Amino acid sequence: MSITQNYKLNIIQWYPGHIAKAEKNLKENLKLVDVVLEVRDARIPLATHHPRISEWVGSKTRVLVLNRVDMILPQVRQVWTEWFKSQGEVPYFTNAQQGQGVTAISKAAQAAGVAINERRKSRGMLPRPVRAVVIGFPNVGKSALINRLLGRRVVESAARPGVTRQLRWVRISDELELLDAPGVIPAKLEDQEAALKLAICDDIGEASYDNQIVAAVLVDILKDIEANASDLLPKHPLRSRYKLDPTSFTGEAYLFALAEYRYKGDVEKTARAILTDFRQGSLGAVPLELPPE
Repeated sequence: MSITQNYKLNIIQWYPGHIAKAEKNLKENLKLVDVVLEVRDARIPLATHHPRISEWVGSKTRVLVLNRVDMILPQVRQVWTEWFKSQGEVPYFTNAQQGQGVTAISKAAQAAGVAINERRKSRGMLPRPVRAVVIGFPNVGKSALINRLLGRRVVESAARPGVTRQLRWVRISDELELLDAPGVIPAKLEDQEAALKLAICDDIGEASYDNQIVAAVLVDILKDIEANASDLLPKHPLRSRYKLDPTSFTGEAYLFALAEYRYKGDVEKTARAILTDFRQGSLGAVPLELPPE
């Protein structure tokens, strides 16, 4: 049974109007693009995969970027690398905030352009910069990646979903031009388990979910990974942080017990504290997804 089946309601729906508009513009602009850089969150590489990406990309080159590599352990990176390779994909891991892995992305995008300019040359046309677009869910680090590729800050980035509102071209070098697109999410979040992970990671707007449900699910996910793949987590993340062992509790019960133990019975404050600690890395480098068996 999936963890989220304990919470029997359609919990999360979030589709701001500007995203619908952005998706329409994006589809029109994709005709001009040679390479698609798909950015996902390394803690939830499957939940941050847009179901329509293959349809949008078509025959263009796609470079898969898993950002926030600093928020997972090296052994988690390894298992995802092997899994994606088994699916015929090469993942590029980045920490866009610090610039780690960004040079490799630039090279991968430019490599795709070599073939394009060979074709142009054979038709007697002059070479032109490769045109790439950065696509991904809100708040996965797209703007930070573009700023790193540029080596200067031209794109506003913030730790909240929905900062980039319109499409614009940014020239990276003589070889590369980038289209910065707003985050796109599916119109309906059919997969509530994925939606809950987006909420835990702060990758969708806060108004669309209940902190207590989301924090309880986070506890359940961590318990599940600890029981089945403890080598892929820091040692006892919840117990180490809060001095209260979650083993004998459900996620929801742990929230209430921890509220009594540390937060004067304030369950909402407890839920917010757990989510903030996870997002800021105070629970350690914690993934929420592992490759399917």
